[in-house]
Amino acid sequence: MDTLDLDVLRSAQQWMRGGHRVVLGTVVRTWGSAPRPPGSLMVIRDDGVVSGSVSGGCIEDDLIRRVAAGELALQGPQVTTYGSTAEEAQRFGLPCGGSVQLVLEPLHAASGVDELLDSIAAHRRMRRTLLLDSGVVRLQPVADGERVQFDGSVLHTVHGPRLRLLIIGGGQLSRYLASMALMLDYRVTVCEPRVEYHDGWDAVHGVELSTQMPDDLVLAMQLDAASAVVALTHDPKLDDLALMEALRTPAFYVGALGSRANNARRRERLLGFDVTAEQADRLHGPVGLRLGGLTPPEIALSVLAEMIAVRRGVDLRGSLADWSASTTACAVP
Repeated sequence: MDTLDLDVLRSAQQWMRGGHRVVLGTVVRTWGSAPRPPGSLMVIRDDGVVSGSVSGGCIEDDLIRRVAAGELALQGPQVTTYGSTAEEAQRFGLPCGGSVQLVLEPLHAASGVDELLDSIAAHRRMRRTLLLDSGVVRLQPVADGERVQFDGSVLHTVHGPRLRLLIIGGGQLSRYLASMALMLDYRVTVCEPRVEYHDGWDAVHGVELSTQMPDDLVLAMQLDAASAVVALTHDPKLDDLALMEALRTPAFYVGALGSRANNARRRERLLGFDVTAEQADRLHGPVGLRLGGLTPPEIALSVLAEMIAVRRGVDLRGSLADWSASTTACAVP
């Protein structure tokens, strides 16, 4: 869950505690080109103040007007659709004829917002179930991989902690990767036991610098399916320690810098550390998509691009992920 949606829930909590009427809007379906994916959240206060977005600005003004006028979600949850016709799509500025379907829900003490935020703070992933006919809400722990589901009468949404990125090594490439990951709303931790690489990290706001040994830090972080690990030191004494523990976790992405030959040797070493063949096959190495990048920021961009593709379930068997024909499988020695 990104900071934007967490802020939406926190705003709803604060506004309800202040005595305001609050309506929660959730994107449940999209057709064509839509600015925000299913599961995106927005809350509208009774005086027109909003937090979050369900369309990138296309339909928010109309929603605010209709909620303030008592036309929507006054007594209970209801469904509304924008862009069902070409004329309506053009009116609200939805791109390429896209359509957005929303569930609008008046929040109250039994909506589970407090409990949901407490669970997220405890790094637990939760399913929130809303019964549209009654407005009843149920919360329960959820397995990794579940997504938004809506059948017209029951809405299941999934809420969890922010994405995390653990970077092994504090060199130049790590600084670019950390900075870019922060812009994508990752919680970034840099593991660097070597004091000679610590200089300047205090100026990278939002990054936590750890001096623990990599294997100890991986265990302490209790990595989950919202976590990624990238090893960038080129020092097997550090990278392998992190990888042998990270590959045993549910982390959605584990990658290591290095050429095809170096990563083949790395996989052999990992098998000697009781990493199974299946676990070793999860390693992304050479790390990143084959975009032709040569400079540290270009390589950092390729790593994040691959992380995004993996998290979104994109098939990476195409040419951008195939390093077999490349003579420069790693641009950094």
